[in-house]
Amino acid sequence: MTGSLAGAAAIAGIGQTEFSKESGRSELQLACEAVSAALDDAGVAPGDVDGMVTFTMDASDEIEVARNVGIGDLDFFSRVPHGGGAAAGTVAHAAMAVATGVAEVVVCYRAFNERSGMRFGGSGRTSGETPLFMAHYAPFGLLTPAAWVALHAQRYMSTYGVTNEHFGAIAVVDRAHAARNPDAWFYQRPITLADHQNSRWIVEPVLRLLDCCQESDGGVALVVTSAARARNLRQPPAVITAAAQGAASDGEMMTSYYREDITGLPEMRVVAGGCGGIRVSNPPTSKPPLFMTISRLLSSFSSRSSASAGAVRPRTSPPSRTCRWAACCRSTPTVVCWARPTSMA
Repeated sequence: MTGSLAGAAAIAGIGQTEFSKESGRSELQLACEAVSAALDDAGVAPGDVDGMVTFTMDASDEIEVARNVGIGDLDFFSRVPHGGGAAAGTVAHAAMAVATGVAEVVVCYRAFNERSGMRFGGSGRTSGETPLFMAHYAPFGLLTPAAWVALHAQRYMSTYGVTNEHFGAIAVVDRAHAARNPDAWFYQRPITLADHQNSRWIVEPVLRLLDCCQESDGGVALVVTSAARARNLRQPPAVITAAAQGAASDGEMMTSYYREDITGLPEMRVVAGGCGGIRVSNPPTSKPPLFMTISRLLSSFSSRSSASAGAVRPRTSPPSRTCRWAACCRSTPTVVCWARPTSMA
């Protein structure tokens, strides 16, 4: 989303529940709480909402959330495939709907009992139907994101001569963000590189426990409307200047082991082009791209979190699991989003 659409829409409000290991509520209730909080943050009435965007992996249907929150007729609704890597795609859909006049106020939301409900790797999460591309992996135990990513990470380590300790720096940064968010499970609990190195192996010798994200219960929502309207609402808006969503060729959801090079993220090239022609070139072998700053809005997204990537200045401390500094070893459809503040109190 660039060109004439850039800057036409803005994030006007954000809402979130607490993040926990046992929410004690249904995912629908979490979604409704987050949406209501986002609308209140923006100063927008539920009846003003005419669009909704969520994930294909979200269990809370748009019409159920709308009915329980008090939202009326919907002129637009959509779902973005996959999980965390697709989060900014919800913002892209909402921004395009607003910029083209399809909808005036769009709510993006996600609610998930990822800890107390069904979990990766357990029988409770198995639908009974394995995707065709997983037929080569699932029978041999590749059933979790850590296992899927580990093969990419192993090749990356071998190619560029890095170790798990290098990956630990990413975990330390992530936890530093979480430690500043009062609603985060890891509030006031940062980690050191030594903590990371002393955590148990999940996939030896590639990924440790503290390389993996916390599975949490919680919900988050944000309100997208026109930049002009947002300037007259309750909070200083974050204008959406670019957003993109894309998948590179010969890819699978998180595996993509049959590409010629599995150490990088070709999806970043695709989405960079969608964000105004940003050039992403192949790095020289003498200097591997251990860290890439990816401004991603994950399942716990918010404009406050984007501040961690330099996209938006925070009003308060950023939530956990929101902005990720990622090693270039994950292969999945990817989206990126940039927003800029118009003014800050």
